[in-house]
Amino acid sequence: MLETVRGPRQLIVGEGVAQNIPRVVAEYGSRVLIVTDRVLLGQPAVAEIVAAVRDKVEVAEVFSDATPDVPLTDVALAVAAAAEVDADVLLAVGGGTVIDLAKMVGVIRRHGGTPRDYYGESKVPGPTIPLVAVPTTSGTGSELTPVSVLTDPDRELKVGVSSVHIVPDFAIVDPVLTYTCPATVTAHSGIDAFCHAVESYTARPRAHGPRDPVEQVFLGRNPITDHYALRAAERIARSLRRAVKDPGDTEARADMSYGSMLAGLAFSHAGNAAPHALQYPIGAATHTPHGLGVGLLLPYALDAAKDAISDRLAILARVCGLDVTGASDAEAADMFLAWLGELLADIGIPRTLADIGVARADLPRFAKMANGVTRLIQNHPGPADTASLTAILEAAWTGKALHQHQ
Repeated sequence: MLETVRGPRQLIVGEGVAQNIPRVVAEYGSRVLIVTDRVLLGQPAVAEIVAAVRDKVEVAEVFSDATPDVPLTDVALAVAAAAEVDADVLLAVGGGTVIDLAKMVGVIRRHGGTPRDYYGESKVPGPTIPLVAVPTTSGTGSELTPVSVLTDPDRELKVGVSSVHIVPDFAIVDPVLTYTCPATVTAHSGIDAFCHAVESYTARPRAHGPRDPVEQVFLGRNPITDHYALRAAERIARSLRRAVKDPGDTEARADMSYGSMLAGLAFSHAGNAAPHALQYPIGAATHTPHGLGVGLLLPYALDAAKDAISDRLAILARVCGLDVTGASDAEAADMFLAWLGELLADIGIPRTLADIGVARADLPRFAKMANGVTRLIQNHPGPADTASLTAILEAAWTGKALHQHQ
């Protein structure tokens, strides 16, 4: 048996833990670049964090121009801002975009070059400057993952940098910081976290040699990731609707923060699969939010692989609170997929690719592009050739599950 576990040096989760941010940052360095976005900077809780950090360190500057999906221009601007203050520690306060941006600033500040030098797996040559990550959404899990997803204008799909060296040094997950998160962001980030859990739990298991845990980042599912993924799915399933419907439901917010964190731990090792790979070209073409895209695609990808994972879908059904007493695995799997469809509808995720403006003629091209994202596609538990991926997209475009055609 050969496994690995990755994560921050310390992960703190719970209401009120944000008060530790100034001390933690000051222990890592004295010249801080705080990465956030303009909306967050205008919120009292974030403004308080910035002020408290300024009081604790020698120099603290704010880069608040982070924009969705981490365009390369943002990386260049943030790297310049870090150089201006001679930053020796980074603090990211925001959603996945903000944290992913800060990860790349750390890489380039320490190792030089451009983001393109680090695309793919395990290309970052060593540790980066320290990063303290503080999420304000419950979704990406970026505060503890070895992944940064970027948008390159010269490519028709998003690109990933994956390396154990970009796992943040410290993750501070305070559900209180998510209370101001708008309903649509709560829905999109929350279903992204649920996808992380489900894709990790259903990822294809793979045999490994002794060098694989160093040379590869995503390794397929294992018993450790299964544990994290199921606990994540359980919490998100019972609380996502509530968090979207009532932003003030503090119990649901806590569940979502905890569930997102657990799902991040799961996919840091297992990896994501077809929904994420397929969303890369679709998100780039339609400029739709990442979570919306992966959530829309998830049931179609699972349905396509249902024969291989019906036992796992049946366990997910039970974990998500469905009564599957007396049901076969196949029946329980169908119940889970039906429940998933209702969840997506309830939180406002469109049902089909046609609904978000995807042209049917583009589906084979998108499938071919997704097929090239090997680190994700190799985790898909069903057939993952271009024709099979095109069939998943066809089902998602028409809204008909694949097994209805067979």
